[in-house]
Amino acid sequence: MIEQRRILRTALPGPKSAALAQRRVATVSGAVSGGNDLYIEAAQGAILVDADGNQHIDFGSGIGVASVGHSDPRVVEAVTKQAASYGHTCFMVSPYAGYVELCEELAKRTPGDFEKRSALFNTGAEAVENAVKVARAYTGRQAVIVFDHAYHGRTNLTMAMTAKVQPYKDGFGPFAPEIYRMPMAYAYRWPTGPENCAAEAFAEFASLAHLQVGENHIAAVVVEPIQGEGGFIVPAPGFLKMLREWCTEHGVVLVADEVQSGFCRTGKWFAIEHENVVPDLVTTAKALGGGLPIAAVTGRADIMDSPVFGGLGGTFGGNPLSCAAALAAIETMEVEDLAGRATQIGELLTERLTALAAKYPQIGEIRGRGAMMAIEMVATDGSKAPDAALTKAVVAGCGRRGVLMLSCGSYGNVIRMLPPLVTEMALINDAMDVLDEAFAEAIG
Repeated sequence: MIEQRRILRTALPGPKSAALAQRRVATVSGAVSGGNDLYIEAAQGAILVDADGNQHIDFGSGIGVASVGHSDPRVVEAVTKQAASYGHTCFMVSPYAGYVELCEELAKRTPGDFEKRSALFNTGAEAVENAVKVARAYTGRQAVIVFDHAYHGRTNLTMAMTAKVQPYKDGFGPFAPEIYRMPMAYAYRWPTGPENCAAEAFAEFASLAHLQVGENHIAAVVVEPIQGEGGFIVPAPGFLKMLREWCTEHGVVLVADEVQSGFCRTGKWFAIEHENVVPDLVTTAKALGGGLPIAAVTGRADIMDSPVFGGLGGTFGGNPLSCAAALAAIETMEVEDLAGRATQIGELLTERLTALAAKYPQIGEIRGRGAMMAIEMVATDGSKAPDAALTKAVVAGCGRRGVLMLSCGSYGNVIRMLPPLVTEMALINDAMDVLDEAFAEAIG
Protein backbone atom coordinates (compact mmCIF):
# COMPACT_ATOMS: atom_id res chain seq x y z
CA MET A 1 0.00 0.00 0.00
CA ILE A 2 1.21 3.47 -0.86
CA GLU A 3 0.56 6.04 1.83
CA GLN A 4 -1.64 8.81 0.45
CA ARG A 5 0.77 11.59 1.30
CA ARG A 6 3.20 13.84 -0.54
CA ILE A 7 6.79 12.90 0.36
CA LEU A 8 9.97 14.39 -1.16
CA ARG A 9 13.10 12.36 -0.46
CA THR A 10 15.41 13.95 -3.04
CA ALA A 11 15.69 17.10 -5.08
CA LEU A 12 13.49 16.85 -8.18
CA PRO A 13 14.23 15.20 -10.45
CA GLY A 14 16.16 12.66 -8.40
CA PRO A 15 19.26 10.91 -9.75
CA LYS A 16 17.44 7.83 -11.07
CA SER A 17 14.85 9.92 -12.90
CA ALA A 18 17.62 12.15 -14.27
CA ALA A 19 19.44 9.09 -15.62
CA LEU A 20 16.27 7.86 -17.31
CA ALA A 21 15.77 11.29 -18.85
CA GLN A 22 19.23 11.01 -20.42
CA ARG A 23 18.40 7.56 -21.81
CA ARG A 24 15.17 8.95 -23.26
CA VAL A 25 17.08 11.51 -25.31
CA ALA A 26 18.99 8.72 -27.03
CA THR A 27 16.00 6.60 -28.05
CA VAL A 28 12.67 8.46 -27.90
CA SER A 29 11.56 10.80 -30.67
CA GLY A 30 12.14 14.41 -29.78
CA ALA A 31 8.63 15.15 -31.09
CA VAL A 32 7.07 13.34 -28.11
CA SER A 33 6.39 15.95 -25.46
CA GLY A 34 7.23 15.55 -21.79
CA GLY A 35 5.93 17.64 -18.95
CA ASN A 36 8.76 16.78 -16.56
CA ASP A 37 11.62 14.36 -15.92
CA LEU A 38 9.96 12.46 -13.07
CA TYR A 39 9.86 8.79 -14.04
CA ILE A 40 7.12 6.85 -12.28
CA GLU A 41 7.59 3.31 -11.03
CA ALA A 42 4.46 2.88 -8.87
CA ALA A 43 1.13 4.59 -8.27
CA GLN A 44 -1.94 4.09 -6.13
CA GLY A 45 -4.98 6.23 -5.48
CA ALA A 46 -3.87 9.82 -6.07
CA ILE A 47 -0.14 9.30 -5.42
CA LEU A 48 2.62 8.76 -7.99
CA VAL A 49 5.92 7.30 -6.77
CA ASP A 50 8.95 8.14 -8.89
CA ALA A 51 12.10 6.11 -9.45
CA ASP A 52 13.79 7.85 -6.50
CA GLY A 53 10.97 7.13 -4.06
CA ASN A 54 9.43 10.61 -4.09
CA GLN A 55 5.64 10.67 -3.74
CA HIS A 56 3.73 13.18 -5.85
CA ILE A 57 0.10 14.27 -5.72
CA ASP A 58 -1.41 13.60 -9.13
CA PHE A 59 -3.62 16.46 -10.31
CA GLY A 60 -3.53 15.26 -13.91
CA SER A 61 -4.78 11.65 -13.70
CA GLY A 62 -2.85 10.85 -16.86
CA ILE A 63 -4.95 13.54 -18.60
CA GLY A 64 -8.22 12.45 -17.05
CA VAL A 65 -7.70 8.69 -17.30
CA ALA A 66 -7.21 7.61 -13.68
CA SER A 67 -10.57 8.81 -12.40
CA VAL A 68 -11.02 5.68 -10.25
CA GLY A 69 -7.49 6.17 -8.94
CA HIS A 70 -4.27 4.45 -9.84
CA SER A 71 -4.24 0.68 -9.33
CA ASP A 72 -7.93 0.53 -8.43
CA PRO A 73 -8.39 -2.88 -6.75
CA ARG A 74 -11.39 -3.87 -8.89
CA VAL A 75 -9.55 -2.96 -12.09
CA VAL A 76 -6.40 -4.79 -11.04
CA GLU A 77 -8.35 -7.93 -10.12
CA ALA A 78 -10.41 -7.88 -13.33
CA VAL A 79 -7.42 -7.38 -15.62
CA THR A 80 -5.36 -10.01 -13.81
CA LYS A 81 -8.16 -12.54 -14.11
CA GLN A 82 -8.72 -11.74 -17.79
CA ALA A 83 -4.99 -11.88 -18.62
CA ALA A 84 -4.79 -15.34 -17.08
CA SER A 85 -7.63 -16.46 -19.36
CA TYR A 86 -6.81 -14.84 -22.71
CA GLY A 87 -5.59 -11.47 -23.92
CA HIS A 88 -6.87 -11.17 -27.48
CA THR A 89 -9.05 -12.84 -30.08
CA CYS A 90 -10.46 -9.81 -31.98
CA PHE A 91 -14.18 -9.31 -31.45
CA MET A 92 -14.81 -9.34 -35.20
CA VAL A 93 -13.25 -12.82 -35.48
CA SER A 94 -14.04 -14.61 -32.22
CA PRO A 95 -16.41 -12.53 -30.04
CA TYR A 96 -16.58 -12.58 -26.25
CA ALA A 97 -18.94 -11.55 -23.49
CA GLY A 98 -16.93 -8.60 -22.15
CA TYR A 99 -17.50 -6.53 -25.28
CA VAL A 100 -21.25 -7.12 -25.13
CA GLU A 101 -21.41 -6.46 -21.39
CA LEU A 102 -19.58 -3.16 -21.77
CA CYS A 103 -21.92 -2.05 -24.55
CA GLU A 104 -24.83 -2.88 -22.25
CA GLU A 105 -23.30 -0.66 -19.55
CA LEU A 106 -22.76 2.17 -22.02
CA ALA A 107 -26.38 1.97 -23.12
CA LYS A 108 -27.42 2.17 -19.48
CA ARG A 109 -25.13 5.06 -18.46
CA THR A 110 -25.20 7.46 -21.41
CA PRO A 111 -27.97 10.10 -21.70
CA GLY A 112 -31.24 9.24 -23.40
CA ASP A 113 -33.94 6.60 -22.85
CA PHE A 114 -34.01 5.43 -26.47
CA GLU A 115 -32.59 2.16 -27.82
CA LYS A 116 -28.81 2.41 -28.17
CA ARG A 117 -25.90 0.69 -29.82
CA SER A 118 -22.15 1.03 -29.23
CA ALA A 119 -18.92 0.27 -31.07
CA LEU A 120 -15.62 0.02 -29.21
CA PHE A 121 -12.27 1.44 -30.26
CA ASN A 122 -8.87 2.26 -28.76
CA THR A 123 -8.52 6.03 -28.32
CA GLY A 124 -10.62 9.14 -28.04
CA ALA A 125 -9.50 10.36 -31.45
CA GLU A 126 -10.55 7.05 -32.99
CA ALA A 127 -13.95 7.32 -31.32
CA VAL A 128 -14.48 10.85 -32.64
CA GLU A 129 -13.41 9.86 -36.13
CA ASN A 130 -15.82 6.93 -36.13
CA ALA A 131 -18.65 9.13 -34.83
CA VAL A 132 -18.15 11.31 -37.90
CA LYS A 133 -18.18 8.23 -40.13
CA VAL A 134 -21.43 7.09 -38.57
CA ALA A 135 -23.04 10.50 -38.90
CA ARG A 136 -22.06 10.73 -42.56
CA ALA A 137 -23.39 7.26 -43.27
CA TYR A 138 -26.67 8.04 -41.52
CA THR A 139 -27.32 11.44 -43.10
CA GLY A 140 -25.73 10.97 -46.50
CA ARG A 141 -24.06 14.35 -45.94
CA GLN A 142 -20.39 15.29 -45.61
CA ALA A 143 -19.92 18.55 -43.68
CA VAL A 144 -18.95 18.55 -40.01
CA ILE A 145 -19.16 21.58 -37.71
CA VAL A 146 -16.75 22.02 -34.83
CA PHE A 147 -15.86 24.97 -32.61
CA ASP A 148 -13.14 27.42 -31.70
CA HIS A 149 -10.82 26.09 -28.96
CA ALA A 150 -11.87 22.49 -29.71
CA TYR A 151 -9.59 19.51 -29.33
CA HIS A 152 -10.66 16.19 -30.81
CA GLY A 153 -7.45 14.24 -31.44
CA ARG A 154 -4.33 13.70 -33.52
CA THR A 155 -5.48 11.63 -36.50
CA ASN A 156 -5.74 13.45 -39.83
CA LEU A 157 -9.49 14.01 -39.50
CA THR A 158 -9.41 14.93 -35.82
CA MET A 159 -6.47 17.28 -36.38
CA ALA A 160 -8.67 19.08 -38.88
CA MET A 161 -11.39 19.21 -36.22
CA THR A 162 -8.94 20.50 -33.58
CA ALA A 163 -8.57 24.27 -33.40
CA LYS A 164 -5.05 24.81 -32.12
CA VAL A 165 -2.14 24.61 -34.56
CA GLN A 166 0.72 24.38 -32.05
CA PRO A 167 1.70 21.69 -31.34
CA TYR A 168 -1.06 19.48 -32.71
CA LYS A 169 -1.20 20.43 -36.40
CA ASP A 170 2.00 22.23 -37.33
CA GLY A 171 3.62 20.64 -40.37
CA PHE A 172 1.14 17.79 -40.67
CA GLY A 173 -1.22 19.00 -43.38
CA PRO A 174 -3.02 18.86 -45.72
CA PHE A 175 -5.99 18.02 -43.52
CA ALA A 176 -9.30 16.31 -44.14
CA PRO A 177 -11.86 18.50 -45.93
CA GLU A 178 -15.45 19.46 -45.10
CA ILE A 179 -14.66 20.65 -41.56
CA TYR A 180 -16.17 24.03 -40.61
CA ARG A 181 -15.28 25.93 -37.43
CA MET A 182 -17.77 28.07 -35.53
CA PRO A 183 -17.43 30.37 -32.49
CA MET A 184 -17.63 28.79 -29.05
CA ALA A 185 -19.78 30.40 -26.36
CA TYR A 186 -16.71 31.36 -24.31
CA ALA A 187 -18.36 33.56 -21.71
CA TYR A 188 -15.21 34.94 -20.09
CA ARG A 189 -13.98 36.35 -23.40
CA TRP A 190 -17.28 37.15 -25.12
CA PRO A 191 -17.03 40.75 -26.44
CA THR A 192 -20.44 41.96 -25.20
CA GLY A 193 -20.28 40.18 -21.84
CA PRO A 194 -21.17 36.77 -20.46
CA GLU A 195 -24.87 37.59 -20.14
CA ASN A 196 -25.15 37.86 -23.93
CA CYS A 197 -22.82 35.02 -24.79
CA ALA A 198 -25.14 32.03 -25.34
CA ALA A 199 -27.69 33.80 -27.53
CA GLU A 200 -25.15 35.73 -29.59
CA ALA A 201 -22.82 32.76 -30.07
CA PHE A 202 -25.71 30.60 -31.21
CA ALA A 203 -27.00 33.29 -33.58
CA GLU A 204 -23.56 33.54 -35.14
CA PHE A 205 -23.33 29.76 -35.39
CA ALA A 206 -26.72 29.46 -37.09
CA SER A 207 -25.95 32.28 -39.53
CA LEU A 208 -22.56 30.91 -40.53
CA ALA A 209 -23.89 27.36 -40.84
CA HIS A 210 -26.60 28.61 -43.19
CA LEU A 211 -24.47 30.98 -45.26
CA GLN A 212 -21.17 29.10 -45.49
CA VAL A 213 -22.21 25.45 -45.39
CA GLY A 214 -25.94 24.96 -45.85
CA GLU A 215 -28.01 22.97 -43.37
CA ASN A 216 -28.73 20.21 -45.88
CA HIS A 217 -25.00 19.52 -46.26
CA ILE A 218 -24.21 19.13 -42.55
CA ALA A 219 -23.84 15.61 -41.19
CA ALA A 220 -22.83 16.41 -37.62
CA VAL A 221 -22.14 19.06 -35.03
CA VAL A 222 -19.39 17.81 -32.72
CA VAL A 223 -19.02 19.64 -29.41
CA GLU A 224 -17.24 19.10 -26.10
CA PRO A 225 -19.70 19.81 -23.25
CA ILE A 226 -16.63 21.17 -21.47
CA GLN A 227 -13.74 21.90 -23.78
CA GLY A 228 -10.63 20.11 -22.57
CA GLU A 229 -7.33 21.10 -24.19
CA GLY A 230 -8.95 24.38 -25.25
CA GLY A 231 -8.99 25.58 -21.65
CA PHE A 232 -11.78 23.82 -19.71
CA ILE A 233 -14.26 26.20 -21.27
CA VAL A 234 -17.82 25.60 -20.06
CA PRO A 235 -20.20 26.79 -22.80
CA ALA A 236 -22.46 29.60 -21.65
CA PRO A 237 -25.70 28.21 -20.13
CA GLY A 238 -28.30 27.49 -22.79
CA PHE A 239 -25.89 27.26 -25.72
CA LEU A 240 -25.86 23.45 -25.86
CA LYS A 241 -29.65 23.32 -25.63
CA MET A 242 -29.94 25.69 -28.59
CA LEU A 243 -27.54 23.50 -30.55
CA ARG A 244 -29.69 20.46 -29.73
CA GLU A 245 -32.85 22.16 -30.98
CA TRP A 246 -31.13 23.36 -34.16
CA CYS A 247 -29.74 19.88 -34.92
CA THR A 248 -33.17 18.31 -34.43
CA GLU A 249 -34.77 20.89 -36.71
CA HIS A 250 -32.29 20.31 -39.53
CA GLY A 251 -31.71 16.56 -39.24
CA VAL A 252 -28.11 16.99 -38.08
CA VAL A 253 -26.45 14.47 -35.74
CA LEU A 254 -25.36 16.06 -32.45
CA VAL A 255 -22.19 14.41 -31.15
CA ALA A 256 -21.07 15.06 -27.56
CA ASP A 257 -17.32 14.52 -27.24
CA GLU A 258 -17.10 13.35 -23.63
CA VAL A 259 -13.63 11.85 -23.94
CA GLN A 260 -12.23 14.02 -21.14
CA SER A 261 -15.40 15.11 -19.34
CA GLY A 262 -17.23 11.77 -19.15
CA PHE A 263 -17.64 9.12 -16.44
CA CYS A 264 -18.38 11.08 -13.25
CA ARG A 265 -15.62 13.66 -13.73
CA THR A 266 -17.97 16.66 -13.51
CA GLY A 267 -20.32 15.39 -10.81
CA LYS A 268 -22.62 13.59 -13.25
CA TRP A 269 -21.93 10.56 -15.38
CA PHE A 270 -21.64 12.87 -18.40
CA ALA A 271 -21.02 16.60 -18.50
CA ILE A 272 -23.77 17.30 -21.02
CA GLU A 273 -26.32 16.18 -18.42
CA HIS A 274 -25.71 19.43 -16.53
CA GLU A 275 -27.51 21.20 -19.39
CA ASN A 276 -30.30 18.59 -19.65
CA VAL A 277 -29.31 17.91 -23.23
CA VAL A 278 -29.46 14.48 -24.87
CA PRO A 279 -27.04 14.06 -27.80
CA ASP A 280 -27.50 11.59 -30.62
CA LEU A 281 -24.01 10.14 -30.19
CA VAL A 282 -21.52 10.22 -27.32
CA THR A 283 -17.79 9.56 -27.68
CA THR A 284 -15.92 8.26 -24.64
CA ALA A 285 -12.42 7.08 -23.73
CA LYS A 286 -9.89 8.08 -21.02
CA ALA A 287 -11.61 7.31 -17.68
CA LEU A 288 -13.68 4.55 -19.30
CA GLY A 289 -10.76 2.10 -19.17
CA GLY A 290 -9.56 2.70 -15.63
CA GLY A 291 -6.02 3.00 -16.99
CA LEU A 292 -6.21 0.74 -20.03
CA PRO A 293 -6.81 2.03 -23.59
CA ILE A 294 -10.41 1.79 -24.74
CA ALA A 295 -12.92 4.12 -26.37
CA ALA A 296 -16.51 3.98 -27.55
CA VAL A 297 -19.15 5.58 -29.70
CA THR A 298 -22.61 5.15 -28.20
CA GLY A 299 -25.91 6.46 -29.46
CA ARG A 300 -29.26 6.04 -31.14
CA ALA A 301 -29.67 2.56 -32.56
CA ASP A 302 -30.88 3.72 -35.97
CA ILE A 303 -27.86 6.00 -36.35
CA MET A 304 -25.29 3.49 -35.08
CA ASP A 305 -26.70 0.73 -37.30
CA SER A 306 -26.58 2.87 -40.47
CA PRO A 307 -23.02 2.10 -41.72
CA VAL A 308 -22.59 -0.93 -43.95
CA PHE A 309 -21.91 -4.29 -42.30
CA GLY A 310 -18.21 -4.38 -41.47
CA GLY A 311 -17.89 -0.62 -41.73
CA LEU A 312 -16.93 -0.24 -38.08
CA GLY A 313 -14.31 -2.17 -36.16
CA GLY A 314 -10.58 -2.65 -35.72
CA THR A 315 -8.13 -5.30 -34.57
CA PHE A 316 -7.81 -4.12 -30.98
CA GLY A 317 -11.13 -2.31 -30.58
CA GLY A 318 -12.75 -3.58 -27.38
CA ASN A 319 -9.75 -5.71 -26.43
CA PRO A 320 -10.74 -8.23 -23.72
CA LEU A 321 -8.32 -6.81 -21.15
CA SER A 322 -9.59 -3.27 -21.72
CA CYS A 323 -13.22 -4.39 -21.56
CA ALA A 324 -12.56 -6.10 -18.24
CA ALA A 325 -10.88 -2.96 -16.92
CA ALA A 326 -13.74 -0.76 -18.13
CA LEU A 327 -16.42 -2.90 -16.53
CA ALA A 328 -14.50 -2.85 -13.24
CA ALA A 329 -13.95 0.91 -13.45
CA ILE A 330 -17.66 1.52 -14.01
CA GLU A 331 -18.44 -0.71 -11.02
CA THR A 332 -16.09 1.37 -8.85
CA MET A 333 -17.69 4.59 -10.09
CA GLU A 334 -21.13 3.33 -9.13
CA VAL A 335 -20.34 1.56 -5.86
CA GLU A 336 -18.18 4.38 -4.51
CA ASP A 337 -20.44 7.14 -5.91
CA LEU A 338 -17.57 8.87 -7.67
CA ALA A 339 -19.97 11.37 -9.23
CA GLY A 340 -20.80 12.49 -5.71
CA ARG A 341 -17.12 12.54 -4.82
CA ALA A 342 -16.42 14.70 -7.86
CA THR A 343 -19.00 17.19 -6.63
CA GLN A 344 -17.36 17.30 -3.19
CA ILE A 345 -13.90 17.76 -4.70
CA GLY A 346 -15.26 20.53 -6.90
CA GLU A 347 -16.74 22.34 -3.93
CA LEU A 348 -13.43 22.26 -2.06
CA LEU A 349 -11.45 23.28 -5.15
CA THR A 350 -13.83 26.17 -5.78
CA GLU A 351 -13.48 27.36 -2.18
CA ARG A 352 -9.68 27.20 -2.24
CA LEU A 353 -9.32 28.68 -5.73
CA THR A 354 -11.68 31.53 -4.86
CA ALA A 355 -9.43 32.40 -1.94
CA LEU A 356 -6.40 32.29 -4.22
CA ALA A 357 -8.12 34.53 -6.77
CA ALA A 358 -8.73 37.11 -4.05
CA LYS A 359 -5.01 37.00 -3.28
CA TYR A 360 -3.66 36.85 -6.83
CA PRO A 361 -5.37 39.13 -9.40
CA GLN A 362 -3.57 37.18 -12.15
CA ILE A 363 -6.36 34.58 -11.81
CA GLY A 364 -8.89 35.98 -14.25
CA GLU A 365 -11.48 33.24 -13.97
CA ILE A 366 -12.20 30.05 -12.06
CA ARG A 367 -14.31 27.63 -14.10
CA GLY A 368 -15.30 24.03 -14.57
CA ARG A 369 -17.58 21.48 -12.99
CA GLY A 370 -16.93 18.93 -10.27
CA ALA A 371 -13.37 17.62 -10.33
CA MET A 372 -12.71 19.23 -13.72
CA MET A 373 -11.65 22.71 -12.64
CA ALA A 374 -9.33 25.35 -14.06
CA ILE A 375 -8.00 28.84 -13.57
CA GLU A 376 -7.23 31.22 -16.43
CA MET A 377 -4.15 33.40 -15.97
CA VAL A 378 -4.23 36.95 -17.33
CA ALA A 379 -2.52 40.32 -17.08
CA THR A 380 -3.57 42.49 -14.17
CA ASP A 381 -4.23 45.62 -16.27
CA GLY A 382 -7.84 44.68 -17.02
CA SER A 383 -7.09 43.65 -20.60
CA LYS A 384 -7.51 39.91 -19.97
CA ALA A 385 -4.32 39.40 -21.98
CA PRO A 386 -3.28 35.75 -21.57
CA ASP A 387 -0.26 35.15 -19.34
CA ALA A 388 1.26 31.91 -20.57
CA ALA A 389 4.64 32.62 -18.97
CA LEU A 390 3.16 32.87 -15.47
CA THR A 391 1.11 29.73 -16.11
CA LYS A 392 4.24 27.80 -17.05
CA ALA A 393 6.11 29.11 -14.03
CA VAL A 394 3.34 28.17 -11.58
CA VAL A 395 2.97 24.67 -13.03
CA ALA A 396 6.75 24.19 -12.79
CA GLY A 397 6.72 25.47 -9.21
CA CYS A 398 4.07 22.94 -8.27
CA GLY A 399 6.09 20.20 -9.91
CA ARG A 400 9.21 21.06 -7.89
CA ARG A 401 7.12 20.68 -4.75
CA GLY A 402 5.66 17.29 -5.64
CA VAL A 403 2.30 18.25 -7.16
CA LEU A 404 1.69 17.34 -10.79
CA MET A 405 -0.38 20.07 -12.47
CA LEU A 406 -1.22 20.42 -16.17
CA SER A 407 -1.60 23.49 -18.31
CA CYS A 408 -3.90 23.85 -21.31
CA GLY A 409 -5.82 26.46 -23.29
CA SER A 410 -5.61 27.93 -26.74
CA TYR A 411 -3.35 30.65 -25.32
CA GLY A 412 -1.40 28.35 -22.97
CA ASN A 413 -2.64 30.30 -19.96
CA VAL A 414 -4.91 27.85 -18.14
CA ILE A 415 -4.01 25.54 -15.25
CA ARG A 416 -6.34 22.55 -15.20
CA MET A 417 -7.05 20.25 -12.31
CA LEU A 418 -8.06 16.63 -12.86
CA PRO A 419 -7.38 14.78 -9.61
CA PRO A 420 -8.47 11.16 -9.32
CA LEU A 421 -12.00 11.06 -7.96
CA VAL A 422 -10.79 9.00 -4.99
CA THR A 423 -8.37 11.74 -3.86
CA GLU A 424 -8.58 12.38 -0.14
CA MET A 425 -9.58 15.90 0.87
CA ALA A 426 -6.35 16.30 2.84
CA LEU A 427 -4.43 15.83 -0.40
CA ILE A 428 -6.63 18.37 -2.19
CA ASN A 429 -5.85 20.90 0.51
CA ASP A 430 -2.15 20.07 0.42
CA ALA A 431 -2.09 20.56 -3.36
CA MET A 432 -3.84 23.92 -2.99
CA ASP A 433 -1.27 24.99 -0.39
CA VAL A 434 1.46 24.09 -2.86
CA LEU A 435 -0.32 26.02 -5.61
CA ASP A 436 -0.33 29.06 -3.34
CA GLU A 437 3.41 28.67 -2.71
CA ALA A 438 4.09 28.30 -6.43
CA PHE A 439 2.13 31.48 -7.18
CA ALA A 440 4.03 33.45 -4.55
CA GLU A 441 7.34 32.22 -5.94
CA ALA A 442 6.46 32.91 -9.58
CA ILE A 443 5.15 36.41 -8.90
CA GLY A 444 8.09 37.22 -6.69
